[in-house]
Amino acid sequence: MDDVSTPPAGVRGRVVSRDGTPIAYERYGEGPPLVLVSGALGTAAGERLLGGFLARRFSVVAYDRRGRGGSGDCGPYAVEREVEDLAAVVGAAGPGAALHGTGTGGALVLAAVAAGLPAGAVSVFEPPYSAAAAERRHRVAELLGAGRPAEALDLFLAESTVPAELRPGLAELAHTLAYDVAVLGDGTVPEGLLARIRARVLVVDGGASPAGTRQAARAVTESLPRARHRTLTGQTHDVAPHVLAPVLEEFLTEDREPAEAA
Repeated sequence: MDDVSTPPAGVRGRVVSRDGTPIAYERYGEGPPLVLVSGALGTAAGERLLGGFLARRFSVVAYDRRGRGGSGDCGPYAVEREVEDLAAVVGAAGPGAALHGTGTGGALVLAAVAAGLPAGAVSVFEPPYSAAAAERRHRVAELLGAGRPAEALDLFLAESTVPAELRPGLAELAHTLAYDVAVLGDGTVPEGLLARIRARVLVVDGGASPAGTRQAARAVTESLPRARHRTLTGQTHDVAPHVLAPVLEEFLTEDREPAEAA
Protein backbone atom coordinates (compact mmCIF):
# COMPACT_ATOMS: atom_id res chain seq x y z
CA MET A 1 0.00 0.00 0.00
CA ASP A 2 1.11 3.53 -0.69
CA ASP A 3 1.29 6.07 2.09
CA VAL A 4 -1.75 8.22 2.76
CA SER A 5 -0.50 11.79 3.19
CA THR A 6 -3.80 13.32 4.29
CA PRO A 7 -6.25 11.65 6.69
CA PRO A 8 -9.70 11.22 5.17
CA ALA A 9 -12.46 13.70 5.93
CA GLY A 10 -15.15 11.60 7.54
CA VAL A 11 -18.88 12.13 7.58
CA ARG A 12 -19.74 12.92 11.19
CA GLY A 13 -22.66 11.25 12.90
CA ARG A 14 -24.03 10.48 16.33
CA VAL A 15 -25.89 7.58 17.92
CA VAL A 16 -27.49 7.33 21.33
CA SER A 17 -26.36 4.51 23.61
CA ARG A 18 -28.80 2.53 25.71
CA ASP A 19 -28.36 4.78 28.77
CA GLY A 20 -28.94 7.93 26.72
CA THR A 21 -25.28 8.87 26.22
CA PRO A 22 -24.62 10.44 22.78
CA ILE A 23 -21.72 8.75 21.00
CA ALA A 24 -20.04 10.65 18.15
CA TYR A 25 -18.51 8.86 15.20
CA GLU A 26 -17.10 9.49 11.75
CA ARG A 27 -17.39 7.33 8.66
CA TYR A 28 -15.30 7.21 5.49
CA GLY A 29 -14.78 4.84 2.60
CA GLU A 30 -17.11 2.37 0.92
CA GLY A 31 -17.49 -1.36 1.29
CA PRO A 32 -18.22 -3.81 4.12
CA PRO A 33 -18.53 -2.07 7.51
CA LEU A 34 -15.54 -1.99 9.86
CA VAL A 35 -15.55 -0.32 13.28
CA LEU A 36 -12.28 0.91 14.82
CA VAL A 37 -12.06 1.09 18.62
CA SER A 38 -9.30 3.21 20.12
CA GLY A 39 -7.23 2.53 23.20
CA ALA A 40 -6.45 4.66 26.24
CA LEU A 41 -6.62 8.42 25.52
CA GLY A 42 -7.54 7.71 21.88
CA THR A 43 -10.29 9.35 19.82
CA ALA A 44 -11.84 8.89 16.39
CA ALA A 45 -9.43 11.49 15.02
CA GLY A 46 -6.51 9.34 16.08
CA GLU A 47 -7.77 6.46 13.92
CA ARG A 48 -7.80 8.44 10.68
CA LEU A 49 -4.42 7.34 9.35
CA LEU A 50 -5.17 3.64 9.79
CA GLY A 51 -8.73 4.23 8.65
CA GLY A 52 -7.48 5.99 5.54
CA PHE A 53 -5.75 2.86 4.34
CA LEU A 54 -8.64 0.59 5.29
CA ALA A 55 -11.19 2.90 3.64
CA ARG A 56 -9.96 1.66 0.27
CA ARG A 57 -11.75 -1.61 1.00
CA PHE A 58 -14.15 -0.92 3.89
CA SER A 59 -16.74 1.54 5.10
CA VAL A 60 -14.75 2.55 8.18
CA VAL A 61 -16.46 3.88 11.30
CA ALA A 62 -14.33 5.30 14.12
CA TYR A 63 -15.91 6.75 17.23
CA ASP A 64 -15.14 8.75 20.35
CA ARG A 65 -15.50 6.45 23.31
CA ARG A 66 -17.62 7.92 26.11
CA GLY A 67 -16.08 10.90 27.83
CA ARG A 68 -13.92 11.73 24.80
CA GLY A 69 -14.19 14.17 21.93
CA GLY A 70 -17.77 14.70 20.80
CA SER A 71 -19.28 11.94 22.92
CA GLY A 72 -21.15 12.37 26.18
CA ASP A 73 -20.42 10.79 29.53
CA CYS A 74 -23.45 9.78 31.59
CA GLY A 75 -22.51 8.22 34.91
CA PRO A 76 -21.87 6.14 36.82
CA TYR A 77 -19.34 4.32 34.64
CA ALA A 78 -19.51 0.58 34.02
CA VAL A 79 -17.81 -1.55 31.40
CA GLU A 80 -21.26 -2.74 30.36
CA ARG A 81 -22.11 0.84 29.33
CA GLU A 82 -19.09 0.90 27.01
CA VAL A 83 -20.22 -2.41 25.51
CA GLU A 84 -23.61 -0.81 24.87
CA ASP A 85 -21.88 2.19 23.27
CA LEU A 86 -20.03 -0.11 20.88
CA ALA A 87 -23.26 -1.98 20.11
CA ALA A 88 -24.91 1.32 19.16
CA VAL A 89 -22.01 2.20 16.86
CA VAL A 90 -22.11 -1.25 15.25
CA GLY A 91 -25.81 -0.70 14.65
CA ALA A 92 -24.98 2.52 12.78
CA ALA A 93 -22.10 0.91 10.88
CA GLY A 94 -24.18 -1.90 9.44
CA PRO A 95 -24.97 -5.59 10.01
CA GLY A 96 -22.04 -7.96 10.26
CA ALA A 97 -19.53 -5.17 10.90
CA ALA A 98 -15.97 -6.32 11.47
CA LEU A 99 -14.24 -4.94 14.55
CA HIS A 100 -10.67 -3.83 15.20
CA GLY A 101 -9.44 -2.63 18.58
CA THR A 102 -6.08 -1.19 19.58
CA GLY A 103 -4.70 -1.54 23.09
CA THR A 104 -7.51 -1.29 25.64
CA GLY A 105 -9.88 -0.88 22.70
CA GLY A 106 -8.98 -4.45 21.78
CA ALA A 107 -9.85 -5.64 25.28
CA LEU A 108 -13.17 -3.80 25.01
CA VAL A 109 -13.91 -5.42 21.65
CA LEU A 110 -13.22 -8.88 23.09
CA ALA A 111 -15.44 -8.17 26.12
CA ALA A 112 -18.25 -6.97 23.86
CA VAL A 113 -18.13 -9.98 21.54
CA ALA A 114 -17.94 -12.35 24.51
CA ALA A 115 -21.06 -10.63 25.88
CA GLY A 116 -22.92 -11.44 22.68
CA LEU A 117 -22.39 -8.42 20.44
CA PRO A 118 -23.07 -9.61 16.86
CA ALA A 119 -20.00 -8.94 14.76
CA GLY A 120 -18.09 -10.23 11.80
CA ALA A 121 -14.38 -11.00 12.01
CA VAL A 122 -12.41 -9.39 14.83
CA SER A 123 -8.84 -8.16 15.09
CA VAL A 124 -6.97 -6.73 18.06
CA PHE A 125 -3.56 -5.13 18.38
CA GLU A 126 -1.71 -5.66 21.66
CA PRO A 127 -4.55 -5.75 24.21
CA PRO A 128 -2.55 -4.65 27.29
CA TYR A 129 -3.30 -7.41 29.76
CA SER A 130 -0.60 -7.34 32.41
CA ALA A 131 -0.90 -8.37 36.04
CA ALA A 132 2.47 -6.70 36.64
CA ALA A 133 1.09 -3.33 35.50
CA ALA A 134 -2.22 -3.65 37.35
CA GLU A 135 -0.96 -1.97 40.54
CA ARG A 136 0.18 1.11 38.61
CA ARG A 137 -3.11 1.26 36.71
CA HIS A 138 -5.16 1.10 39.87
CA ARG A 139 -3.00 3.84 41.38
CA VAL A 140 -3.97 5.90 38.33
CA ALA A 141 -7.63 5.24 39.14
CA GLU A 142 -7.09 6.22 42.77
CA LEU A 143 -5.51 9.53 41.77
CA LEU A 144 -8.44 10.25 39.50
CA GLY A 145 -10.88 9.41 42.28
CA ALA A 146 -9.01 11.85 44.53
CA GLY A 147 -9.40 14.65 42.00
CA ARG A 148 -5.77 14.62 40.88
CA PRO A 149 -6.04 14.04 37.09
CA ALA A 150 -2.72 15.70 36.21
CA GLU A 151 -0.82 13.32 38.50
CA ALA A 152 -2.80 10.37 37.17
CA LEU A 153 -1.92 11.31 33.59
CA ASP A 154 1.77 11.72 34.44
CA LEU A 155 1.83 8.31 36.10
CA PHE A 156 0.05 6.66 33.17
CA LEU A 157 2.41 8.25 30.65
CA ALA A 158 5.57 7.49 32.65
CA GLU A 159 6.26 4.42 30.52
CA SER A 160 4.66 5.79 27.37
CA THR A 161 6.29 6.83 24.11
CA VAL A 162 3.86 9.73 23.62
CA PRO A 163 5.97 12.78 22.63
CA ALA A 164 6.19 15.46 25.33
CA GLU A 165 4.70 18.11 23.05
CA LEU A 166 1.49 16.08 22.68
CA ARG A 167 0.90 15.44 26.36
CA PRO A 168 -0.76 18.76 27.31
CA GLY A 169 -3.54 18.05 24.82
CA LEU A 170 -4.35 14.79 26.61
CA ALA A 171 -5.26 16.44 29.92
CA GLU A 172 -8.94 16.73 29.03
CA LEU A 173 -9.08 12.97 28.47
CA ALA A 174 -7.31 12.01 31.70
CA HIS A 175 -10.54 11.13 33.54
CA THR A 176 -11.24 8.37 31.02
CA LEU A 177 -8.14 6.45 32.12
CA ALA A 178 -10.28 5.07 34.95
CA TYR A 179 -12.52 3.52 32.31
CA ASP A 180 -9.61 1.71 30.67
CA VAL A 181 -8.49 0.44 34.08
CA ALA A 182 -11.99 -0.99 34.58
CA VAL A 183 -11.97 -2.67 31.16
CA LEU A 184 -8.73 -4.50 32.02
CA GLY A 185 -9.91 -5.65 35.46
CA ASP A 186 -7.12 -7.31 37.42
CA GLY A 187 -4.88 -7.24 34.37
CA THR A 188 -4.75 -10.96 33.77
CA VAL A 189 -5.83 -12.50 30.46
CA PRO A 190 -9.56 -13.34 30.95
CA GLU A 191 -9.36 -16.89 29.67
CA GLY A 192 -12.92 -17.83 30.61
CA LEU A 193 -14.36 -14.78 28.86
CA LEU A 194 -12.27 -15.33 25.73
CA ALA A 195 -13.30 -18.98 25.54
CA ARG A 196 -16.89 -17.85 24.86
CA ILE A 197 -15.95 -16.02 21.65
CA ARG A 198 -16.86 -17.85 18.45
CA ALA A 199 -15.86 -15.15 15.95
CA ARG A 200 -12.65 -15.45 13.95
CA VAL A 201 -10.01 -13.33 15.71
CA LEU A 202 -6.60 -12.08 14.62
CA VAL A 203 -4.26 -11.08 17.46
CA VAL A 204 -1.39 -8.85 16.35
CA ASP A 205 1.69 -7.62 18.17
CA GLY A 206 4.88 -5.78 17.31
CA GLY A 207 8.18 -7.62 17.07
CA ALA A 208 9.94 -4.75 18.86
CA SER A 209 7.37 -4.48 21.66
CA PRO A 210 8.30 -5.55 25.22
CA ALA A 211 8.40 -9.28 25.90
CA GLY A 212 5.46 -9.03 28.32
CA THR A 213 3.29 -7.43 25.66
CA ARG A 214 4.05 -10.19 23.20
CA GLN A 215 3.49 -12.89 25.81
CA ALA A 216 0.06 -11.43 26.54
CA ALA A 217 -0.80 -11.46 22.83
CA ARG A 218 0.12 -15.13 22.59
CA ALA A 219 -1.87 -15.94 25.74
CA VAL A 220 -4.92 -14.19 24.27
CA THR A 221 -4.54 -16.18 21.06
CA GLU A 222 -4.31 -19.46 22.92
CA SER A 223 -7.46 -18.65 24.92
CA LEU A 224 -9.62 -17.98 21.84
CA PRO A 225 -11.34 -20.89 20.05
CA ARG A 226 -10.83 -19.47 16.54
CA ALA A 227 -7.75 -17.27 16.58
CA ARG A 228 -4.45 -16.80 14.88
CA HIS A 229 -1.44 -14.74 15.89
CA ARG A 230 0.70 -12.40 13.81
CA THR A 231 3.85 -10.52 14.78
CA LEU A 232 4.85 -7.45 12.76
CA THR A 233 8.62 -7.37 12.51
CA GLY A 234 10.22 -4.21 13.85
CA GLN A 235 6.96 -2.66 15.05
CA THR A 236 6.10 -1.39 18.54
CA HIS A 237 2.80 -0.40 20.14
CA ASP A 238 3.02 2.74 18.00
CA VAL A 239 2.56 0.54 14.95
CA ALA A 240 2.87 2.13 11.52
CA PRO A 241 -0.62 2.27 9.95
CA HIS A 242 0.67 1.34 6.49
CA VAL A 243 2.21 -1.82 7.97
CA LEU A 244 -0.82 -2.87 10.00
CA ALA A 245 -3.53 -2.06 7.46
CA PRO A 246 -2.76 -4.72 4.80
CA VAL A 247 -2.53 -7.41 7.48
CA LEU A 248 -5.96 -6.46 8.80
CA GLU A 249 -7.43 -6.18 5.31
CA GLU A 250 -6.24 -9.65 4.34
CA PHE A 251 -7.68 -11.25 7.48
CA LEU A 252 -10.95 -9.33 7.65
CA THR A 253 -11.85 -10.05 4.04
CA GLU A 254 -11.07 -13.78 4.07
CA ASP A 255 -14.62 -14.93 4.74
CA ARG A 256 -16.06 -12.43 2.26
CA GLU A 257 -14.07 -13.47 -0.80
CA PRO A 258 -16.18 -16.53 -1.79
CA ALA A 259 -19.38 -14.50 -1.66
CA GLU A 260 -17.85 -11.76 -3.80
CA ALA A 261 -16.61 -14.28 -6.33
CA ALA A 262 -19.95 -16.07 -6.63
